[in-house]
Amino acid sequence: MAQTDAYKAAGVDVEAGYESVKLMKADVQRTFNQYVLSHLGGFGGLIELPEGYKKPVLVSGTDGVGTKLMIAFMMDKHDTIGIDAVAMCVNDILCQGAKPLFFLDYIACGKNYPEKIAQIVSGVAEGCVQGGMALIGGETAEMPDMYSLDDYDLAGFAVGVVEKDEIITGQSIAEGDVLVGLPSSGVHSNGFSLVRKLLFKDLKMDVHTKVDELGGTLGEALLTPTRIYVKAVEDLLAPYGVKGMSHVTGGGFYENIPRMIPEGLCAKVDTAAIDTLPIFKFIQESGNITDEAMYSTFNMGIGLVSALPADQADGFVQALKDKGEKPVVLGEVVRGDEKIIL
Repeated sequence: MAQTDAYKAAGVDVEAGYESVKLMKADVQRTFNQYVLSHLGGFGGLIELPEGYKKPVLVSGTDGVGTKLMIAFMMDKHDTIGIDAVAMCVNDILCQGAKPLFFLDYIACGKNYPEKIAQIVSGVAEGCVQGGMALIGGETAEMPDMYSLDDYDLAGFAVGVVEKDEIITGQSIAEGDVLVGLPSSGVHSNGFSLVRKLLFKDLKMDVHTKVDELGGTLGEALLTPTRIYVKAVEDLLAPYGVKGMSHVTGGGFYENIPRMIPEGLCAKVDTAAIDTLPIFKFIQESGNITDEAMYSTFNMGIGLVSALPADQADGFVQALKDKGEKPVVLGEVVRGDEKIIL
């Protein structure tokens, strides 16, 4: 007890950690599936590979939420930011054709407020449910000398599996292939350093200000969780011969779409086909930002781009519509060294 009291006096409350685990237990367990072999509280998370793979390849991705967290701090709303953490990781491994298996999270905080930690993890669990994966472990580190009492950071990583001969690399993309995009839900989890500087520092706006064109407050629009695309496309990749996929994150169109395009080819994108979301119009008009800068920073309304043969495009688009999606034919792959033309 003396050691616990001494540790608490140093700023770390072990009992709060125990309470956090207790509060998050139900959320974590709702992500479990038949492949999970471990339980909450073990030293390691255990999961077995699904049957049927001849040469299974594990695909992993790690990421954080970035300074979008500061919007959550401003709003004092912490139950959706975990969805963003999962989305940033699982959408990336999806681009390699992986079926998501499990997720681990890491929360570092200045002070462990059990209810707040439980809210964060509830979002992580929701993201895992949306991504069809299990939350099999994590860590909450209370570090009072590293973070202020009300601050925290959130990161994680996802692991999925894909048959070796079904890995999506983009290397087979050819001239004439069609580019199909899926809408984003908003800013997702990139570009918030620019957003915060422009809207809150330069223009002195407030997260609680209602903006008619956004349908609510500015903070609510910015905190909209990143979309998770797993269930929209996972069963369509092989049937429609998807050759490449791009998760439009930091660097926007100019950085991410070229990552799947082979040398000597170019993604020709018709931006007129994109239904630019109101939040991006608001940001651009508020800061008088050029189109090039916007497309270099934000997703502009398209969060996932797939490249596939032209003769499969109509079927792919219709299959997505049958799921309630709103796919957009963005353009095609042409010859050229630019990698992307908007």
